[in-house]
Amino acid sequence: MEESEQSAPIPAIRLMIFDSTELGCQLLTHVLEGSAYGMKIVGHSTSSVVGTDSPVDNADVALISADLDEGRGSGFRLLRELRRRNCPARCIMLLEESDREQVIEAFSCGALGVCGRHESCGTLSKCVDRVYQGQVWANSKQLRYVLETLWSGARVRLTDARGNALLTKREEEIVFLVAEGLRNKEIAEQLKLSEHTVRNYLFRVFEKLGISSRSELILYFIEQRKTAVYG
Repeated sequence: MEESEQSAPIPAIRLMIFDSTELGCQLLTHVLEGSAYGMKIVGHSTSSVVGTDSPVDNADVALISADLDEGRGSGFRLLRELRRRNCPARCIMLLEESDREQVIEAFSCGALGVCGRHESCGTLSKCVDRVYQGQVWANSKQLRYVLETLWSGARVRLTDARGNALLTKREEEIVFLVAEGLRNKEIAEQLKLSEHTVRNYLFRVFEKLGISSRSELILYFIEQRKTAVYG
C-alpha cells in the first residue's frame, strides 16, 4: 500500500502594513508575524502614496493606520486610492480612537474591518485572519455606529449598474428591517411571516448580493445609500 500523501501546508497570510513611523511598522511586523495565524509581511510603508510596483498589490490583506506620514487622516486617502485602483488586498483600518466618524468613514471608504490601536495583539491578529477569510470585522459598539447611521438615512433601492432592481419588493423590505436592527423574530412579527420564511428570504438575498452575513448586508446597504446620495 502506498503511503498517504501529506496534506499541503496552509499558505501564510500575505500582509502589507501602513503606519505613521518606521518603528510602528516594525512593531506591527513583530507582533503579527509572531501570531499563531501564520502571517508573512510582504512590505511596509509610512506613506499614503503607492507606486505601480507597491508590495500591496501582492498582499492578501492591507493594514492601514488612519494617520500616516502625510498627517492626520491620510490613511483614509490611501484606502480610497486602493479601492479606486481595484487593489485585490482586503483592507483593515487601524484607528487611534474608534469614534463614530472614523468608523463610518473607514467602512464608507472600503474597509472590511476596523480595529482600535488599543486592542490586544491577539484581537488584532484575529481581525486580520477573519478579514482574510472574507468576513467583516467590527465590535458591537462599532456596528452600533453603523446601524445608527442607517437609521438616520432614507431608504434606497438596491440596484445594479444599469439601475435594475436586484431584489424583489419583499426582499428589500426585509433588508430595510435588518438595517434598522430588527432580528428575524421581530421581522416575522412585523410582516406577519414565519421566522423560517424570513430566514429563506435572507438566504436568497445573501445569494443575490454575494454576501454571507447580516453585518456584510448592513455595510452593503450603507455603500448603496452613500452612492445614491453622493453619486
